[in-house]
Amino acid sequence: MVATTTGTADAAIPPRATSVGQMFLDRVAQSGSGEAFREPTAGDGWRSWTWTETDVWVRSLAAGLLALGIQPQDRVAIASSTRLEWIHADLAIMLAGAATTTVYPSTQAEDVAFILSDSGSRVVIAEDETQLSKLLEVRDQIPLVEKVVLIDGVSEGDWVMDLDELSRLGDEFATTHKGAVDAVVAAVGPDDLATLIYTSGTTGRPKGVELTHGNWTYEGACIQALEILRPDHVHFLWLPLSHSFGKVLLSAQLQVGLVTVVDGRVDRIIENLAIIKPTIMAAPPRIFEKIYARVVSTTEAEGGLKAKIFAWAFSVGLKAVRLEADGKPVPALLAAQRKVADTLVFTKIRARMGGRIEYFVSGSAALSREIAEWFNAAGLLILEGYGLTETSAGTCVNRPGNYRIGTVGEPLPGTVIRIADDGEVMVKGPGVMRGYKDLPAQTAEVFPGDGWFATGDIGEIDERGRICITDRKKDLVKTSGGKYIAPSAIESTFKSISPLVSQMVVYAEGRNYATALVTVDVDSLKTWADGKGLATSDLVALTMGPEVRVELEAAVAVLNGRLNRWETIKDFRVLPHDLSVEEGELTPSMKVKRNVVFERYSAELTSMYP
Repeated sequence: MVATTTGTADAAIPPRATSVGQMFLDRVAQSGSGEAFREPTAGDGWRSWTWTETDVWVRSLAAGLLALGIQPQDRVAIASSTRLEWIHADLAIMLAGAATTTVYPSTQAEDVAFILSDSGSRVVIAEDETQLSKLLEVRDQIPLVEKVVLIDGVSEGDWVMDLDELSRLGDEFATTHKGAVDAVVAAVGPDDLATLIYTSGTTGRPKGVELTHGNWTYEGACIQALEILRPDHVHFLWLPLSHSFGKVLLSAQLQVGLVTVVDGRVDRIIENLAIIKPTIMAAPPRIFEKIYARVVSTTEAEGGLKAKIFAWAFSVGLKAVRLEADGKPVPALLAAQRKVADTLVFTKIRARMGGRIEYFVSGSAALSREIAEWFNAAGLLILEGYGLTETSAGTCVNRPGNYRIGTVGEPLPGTVIRIADDGEVMVKGPGVMRGYKDLPAQTAEVFPGDGWFATGDIGEIDERGRICITDRKKDLVKTSGGKYIAPSAIESTFKSISPLVSQMVVYAEGRNYATALVTVDVDSLKTWADGKGLATSDLVALTMGPEVRVELEAAVAVLNGRLNRWETIKDFRVLPHDLSVEEGELTPSMKVKRNVVFERYSAELTSMYP
């Protein structure tokens, strides 16, 4: 690592629209009859939407919002899981000149009330009766909400209407207000608010991150310029659209014009890969860990010759990709072995993922080097990127022709990154947020001066200007012996050692040694248990049983062999259930809320320090 600054502030940024709404209209004009979206239908079928069909429907919804009295910059909230209707609603809000407040569907009623009240949202587009029931529970706390629009459901009284009714209202409005939607779009500028995303945080109330139209159009233009996405790509989108990672991909789609297949059912991801046959998919590391765990555990459970061939193939593939990563040639014999390994093993793995993946994109948390190498060995390149909600999700990304495992790539054109004296990553560029809504003190804290945004991450810059994120500044822990430990690096390494592991949470602050909480992946546990002839009727008992303990102890021993002495895990406790977003232990982007976990399992942690 040789530099403290990378990126060019005056780098040429491709021409871009003035707003997200204008991006959409431009794309409709260019791609009209071309396929825009695909969504699942009843009976495992799929429906395709052209850009023109999308335009007709979205315009009617936008006009409906205008008919409800929505004014420029008014907030309209979306409380829904990922589905095509979410995208339709967001585009309609953009065409109406309003700003989208995103609400994660598992958010508890009390926090929903805070987000809607703090944002000043006037309309809520809610997915179903589940979301409606939360709104009804806190209705007296959200007096600014004038109307709820149900995606799945029917109109109920004066407060609740459905999407079809909103569309009909819009058609009537458009008849008497010719050109109203186009006029509204023309008046929206790059500095106007487009999206309000509330960071989940680990303590206290969430902060509303204000992202402008200019933030999103910049992201789309840069991704097009880098050719990470192309018009001929088929993108499988399942990511939470209430999170910035999903939203930045929608901006890129509007700019580039590729097809996006939308299905937010997380339990269908692997199955859908084989059905959709995408060329690209983005995900947080947890998804790649689960794919890795499922493939490895299934093969190990089968045993015999197949398992031996599998192990041999990856030993060959890993040798080859590591040589290539170091810029060294692959010897002829190894290259020949690699071709055999590809025929026997790797082609089958790629086929399970549709057979057409050009590359995956990983973001929102650190990806284990071991897992990245495993995918690369199988011919499935993962381009790791980096960004925060406050930087519109996309700040850096590895390029297909210039990637390095263990880094998050170079900054986008026009973005500059520097490393502060204490190692913190600082960002300046068109993707950085406007600020936190109505929180001037908190905004000032992360903008220490001259336009630099303090990310809270610790990182380094390599000799080619690529960033390596080593940990979150606030997550670095100091033992009582004065040694610093980076938990996320240890945790991601452990997940690549044992396919049984879902989560590891390292604990060491103020203690004289490190310990950990470990959770088990249920799918991998079942496969592993079947291979050993163990009963799976009571998964909690199996999780907490001696066989799993022995397996995890062996994995911890391997982990400790890769760590410095002061980092080694001296003891661990297995939790009976996995951590979850619904229980408040994970953020929507699947990051661990350490403070919540440490408080909830304080007894287990204390028991490891006699």
